[in-house]
Amino acid sequence: MDATYNLNGGFKPTLKRYADLNGPDFYPTPAWATHALIENEQFDGEIWEPACGNGAMSQVLQTTGCPVKSSDLYERGYGEAGVDFLDTDYSATNIVTNPPFHSAEGFIFRGLDLANKKFALLLRLAFLEGGKRATTIFQKIPPTRVWVFSERITFYPAGMKATSSGTTAYAWFVWDKENMGQTELKWFAPGYKARFSDEKASKQKKNINPMLF
Repeated sequence: MDATYNLNGGFKPTLKRYADLNGPDFYPTPAWATHALIENEQFDGEIWEPACGNGAMSQVLQTTGCPVKSSDLYERGYGEAGVDFLDTDYSATNIVTNPPFHSAEGFIFRGLDLANKKFALLLRLAFLEGGKRATTIFQKIPPTRVWVFSERITFYPAGMKATSSGTTAYAWFVWDKENMGQTELKWFAPGYKARFSDEKASKQKKNINPMLF
């Protein structure tokens, strides 16, 4: 568990999205946030989404033309249920996911072991902060690129319609195992939210089925 997650008795962040500590609730990733990644990072070979939820991110990843494996610790109605990313030996060419906040650091260490080429995590931009992360992650295994969103993301519980603009700054952290070393800071151009609304994305991908293990 991320030691900075629960401070002074309150979970962080306190806006919109909360960690899925027990499994019954989850907050799907808006389609446009995944489109931003795959339009700027090229993926070759299999992609594994190990926290797939209802398949929101997996369905977008399938538009790359790469085979996509989908799993989750809990049964969400999509992919393979009961797969604990932090305790599995399965590996993949690429791993792309939006981890539970309380497990972000664990996902990084495990993902770097299990991904053969690229490993990408959607995290709060504030994840860059902190003395502990500076010494355990960023000085030892810094990401190859950090893609900062120009538009903010709001996460809503599954089935709830988005009613406001984003409240928290996010970024994609990408570890390219063929190009490890220094970190390049990059920015997504504005406009992804308008181009790839969830409604448009769902119409485009309604016939896409998950690939299981």
